[in-house]
Amino acid sequence: MRILMPVPDRDFDVTEVAVPWRVLTEAGHQVVIATERGGTQPAADPRLLTGVLLGQLGAAEEPRDFYEQLSRSYEFSNTIAWAGIDVTAYDGLLLPGGHAPGMRQYLGSAELQRQVANFWALRRPVGAICHGVLVLARAQDPDTGRSLLADRRTTCLPKYMERTAYLSTAWRLGRYYRTYPAYVEDEVRSALSSPEVQFTRGPRVLTRRGTATDDTHAFVAEDGNYLSARWPGDAYLFARRFLELLEG
Repeated sequence: MRILMPVPDRDFDVTEVAVPWRVLTEAGHQVVIATERGGTQPAADPRLLTGVLLGQLGAAEEPRDFYEQLSRSYEFSNTIAWAGIDVTAYDGLLLPGGHAPGMRQYLGSAELQRQVANFWALRRPVGAICHGVLVLARAQDPDTGRSLLADRRTTCLPKYMERTAYLSTAWRLGRYYRTYPAYVEDEVRSALSSPEVQFTRGPRVLTRRGTATDDTHAFVAEDGNYLSARWPGDAYLFARRFLELLEG
């Protein structure tokens, strides 16, 4: 199967891109990476590769290794343009996240939101993690003018996580962890018809992550063909559940 994964030119999350890419390609599927202009070799948030603050808070070793492999792959050097996407050519859509400033190119793109809405109408598997959920929240159903997520159950980056990361690093990194003035959770909630019913935060965590062999601290929300997750700590479970959606 072919899975479309749009990313910005820079600053996407290492784990949220590299782990699903690895899980899907190991299962024999093709991941096609799309950037705004196409032909652009994108780059992850460099802080997540070296350590956000004092060598801490970055991606774990295995996702960093996966990213190194991805960066040498054919698909990473042969990206397609958002505007030229034929959504009918793909079996699934993955929307990764990231919080650094370069993500705004991707999160705020009207063209990408239009293409995502086109794919959504096909009712094929769609997965979004962390800030990637904002793309769906901002994209509108052309028939109703409402958010694609208006009637869906979803999670995203919880406000307590975003606030904690910001407050603990602002003394050194400023607004690095605040992509927009509004918290991700608040914007996603505002797109839902009944946020108290539809939005789910999952178990409270701050540092403990799911791994390739242990999902104890990971969480995803599934609603039909739509799968969402909160942060990089959910990436392995998110990738495996998305694979199940594709192959089911």
